[in-house]
Amino acid sequence: MIVNRLADYLDHMQQAASDACSFVEGLSKEEFLSDKRTQQAVVMSLIIIGEAATKVMDRYPAFIEKHSNVPWRNMRGMRNRIAHGYFEINFEVVWDTVCSALPELLSQLSLVRSDADAEDD
Repeated sequence: MIVNRLADYLDHMQQAASDACSFVEGLSKEEFLSDKRTQQAVVMSLIIIGEAATKVMDRYPAFIEKHSNVPWRNMRGMRNRIAHGYFEINFEVVWDTVCSALPELLSQLSLVRSDADAEDD
């Protein structure tokens, strides 16, 4: 029996994106750049997003094609850059990602999430 985990992966992405946004809430860019604990928390959230996006890309190609406006490859790419070049993380890019890309991603995920439920049926 094959279990459809698409909704789970999308939920993981949504939770991690929401967490990352909440971690930086109320911080200035300068505060973020000097706060190692918050940086680590945000990086972990980005890894979770990228891992889940990779699972969706690998296991649900029709869903990816249907929702090509979601930046699946960018999420996977960010995860790979973080995981394989850890000591070279550009936290300015991480900051920009959390402040601009993740709010947009959360909007996109809430729109595509209902399609995942429909595919479970």
